[in-house]
Amino acid sequence: MSLDLAMEIAEGVRDAGGRALIVGGWVRDQLRGQADLTRSAPHKDLDLEVFGIAQDRLADLLRGLGRVEAVGQSFPVYKVTRGKGEGGGGKEATALDVALPRRESKRGRGHKGFEVAGDPFMSIAEAARRRDFTVNAIFWDPLTRAYDDPFDGRADIERRILRAVDLETFGDDSLRVLRAVQFSARFEFALHDDTAALCRTIPLDDLPAERIWGELEKLLLQAERPSIGFALALDLGAIDRLFPELAPLVGCVQEPEWHPEGDVWTHTLMVVDQARALNGDVDRPRLITLMLGAVCHDLGKPSTTAVIDGRIRSLDHEQAGVEPTLSLLDRLNLHTVDGFDVRGQVVGLVAHHLKPGMFHKAGNVGDGAFRRLAQKVDLELLARLARADCLGRTGGFDCSAMDWFIERARALGVEHRPPAPLLLGRHLLALGMSPGPAIGEVLKQVYEKQLDGEIRSVDEAIEEAKRISRKRA
Repeated sequence: MSLDLAMEIAEGVRDAGGRALIVGGWVRDQLRGQADLTRSAPHKDLDLEVFGIAQDRLADLLRGLGRVEAVGQSFPVYKVTRGKGEGGGGKEATALDVALPRRESKRGRGHKGFEVAGDPFMSIAEAARRRDFTVNAIFWDPLTRAYDDPFDGRADIERRILRAVDLETFGDDSLRVLRAVQFSARFEFALHDDTAALCRTIPLDDLPAERIWGELEKLLLQAERPSIGFALALDLGAIDRLFPELAPLVGCVQEPEWHPEGDVWTHTLMVVDQARALNGDVDRPRLITLMLGAVCHDLGKPSTTAVIDGRIRSLDHEQAGVEPTLSLLDRLNLHTVDGFDVRGQVVGLVAHHLKPGMFHKAGNVGDGAFRRLAQKVDLELLARLARADCLGRTGGFDCSAMDWFIERARALGVEHRPPAPLLLGRHLLALGMSPGPAIGEVLKQVYEKQLDGEIRSVDEAIEEAKRISRKRA
């Protein structure tokens, strides 16, 4: 999106006797110093509300400025696209949302239980009242650069406060509780006491998985310190109600020698922050995987923690963490992201997050162990999570094992996947073997030898297959 398109629309609306104002996230971020006022700069969260122009006139006006698509039936939002073929001079397409001010009446449960009606002649204060937080209820005129701020959102930005616009209607959309959580972490704003008290009373059982995940993803990927949001979610009761797999971490003790920071919940929040700080160089699917791995890595500790010989132990907590991890991923209905197997990799991270340190400590781990582990999890992601786990504590700990681990994995070429099998089914068919279970068994035996480094070429693999076949015969 670009500010220049918004200004052209605002000029057209002004010439038609109305007023177009930018409202929401872009205005908030501009006041926080996070948005560029340059007309040609790309922008996200740039939404226009048009006052004083009837809906049918607005659609006709917009069609002269770009390609217009009406989204929604009872209350259309016009997506205006400017780019190749729309007078954009061959530049990449930009788009923004344009709508009338609207009234919302709660008629049923859930985010679809609203009756919405546009009203181009309502006041700015009325239009702002339906918004969630005062910091998102500030209007900005792109032509005069004047603000309309009926609920003092600018002062709340200065005070770093997140405050509901209207306590009576705030709870109509229960997602606002999670929006409070992720906004609080992303902006490092404190939630106003009255708003927090209200959030604790709002039922959250009407939220579908995709809406919950949408806010959780913003918390994990857009906040520099996601721990702020998790701590607030716990205080608001959202952890117990939406993520019950995490609740047992609170108060679960750990051995002070290795975890002087305190309970598993405290450690998990520290690991989450470390994972976010250390992994800004990976793509979105892998960052999601790492962040969820950080959240889930110790879910097995509450069920396995015991005092053994005077020490606090959590034996086999890695494998015990798989079941609650799957439960949480089911709750979020999360499987793949952009074709990447997030679900499988998160489970692998949880089940094996101690392996880098264990391999390093053992000192004599063979190449085959790395190759076999690469069948279960991406070893680079595993090393990255293990580093966050090591650093997510108070005190000084040596985390060099993770450097050693990933260097070994890269030297073997298995940092992202196990070695491809040298022997294939077609090789066995060429040897005269008949299709059937026997082929699969031979392939498996030869591949195991390949993982151990005993077989290094296709010819060696074929010779081994011949030997196995003769033995079977």
